[in-house]
Amino acid sequence: MSTREREAPDAALQFSVHGMPTQDLASAQRTRRGRLKMLLVWLVCAAPVVTSYLTYYAWRPHTRVNHGTLVMPPRAMPPDARLPLTGPDARAVALSALKGQWLLVSVADGACPADCERHLYWQRQLREVLGKDKDRLDRVWFVTGAAPPRAALMPGLNAPGSWVLQADQQALSDWLAPDAGQALSAHLYLVDPRGDWMMRWPADADPTHIKKDLLRLMKANNSWDEAGR
Repeated sequence: MSTREREAPDAALQFSVHGMPTQDLASAQRTRRGRLKMLLVWLVCAAPVVTSYLTYYAWRPHTRVNHGTLVMPPRAMPPDARLPLTGPDARAVALSALKGQWLLVSVADGACPADCERHLYWQRQLREVLGKDKDRLDRVWFVTGAAPPRAALMPGLNAPGSWVLQADQQALSDWLAPDAGQALSAHLYLVDPRGDWMMRWPADADPTHIKKDLLRLMKANNSWDEAGR
């Protein structure tokens, strides 16, 4: 056997030993790159979900923007038959007729003591400070008990966007509710244009805080309703 013939198998063996691992290495590198790309795509897609979970469970801010107490879930306006209303002229008024506007609500009997008068004054002033948005909010006084409102109060209540409605206190309590230990008349309440009671201010609320809540809501919910009825 010649020297060339003896070297040929060695050359073939050398080719097979050193050539095949090179192909495997390239294939492994392509696989790793593919997996890395898939991982990056997954991270991009999952980032919002992961962030929301971390925000909710790991970092939950304790400050709040609103000064009133949000009602969660909001309480829907009851059917007309469950809360019958009567206007100053003794005519029946459907509760559903109040829908379509924000409602700033006070509750008191017809005698209207000092706290009641203060609420009525705040309702009037708070509506005015809304400026161009004031026509989106109606002020409502639910008069409880059989006695009609004091006649001296009526001139300031006979204005656009104002409702004075006789209501049964028990029926009203099935919709609106005070803080624990407080009377129904202790608060101002806010009802949204869909008829859902959604906020209550404390009995000792600062009217400037109420104003800030109302302005913020008017700005955030421009598409909910239209000015006027």
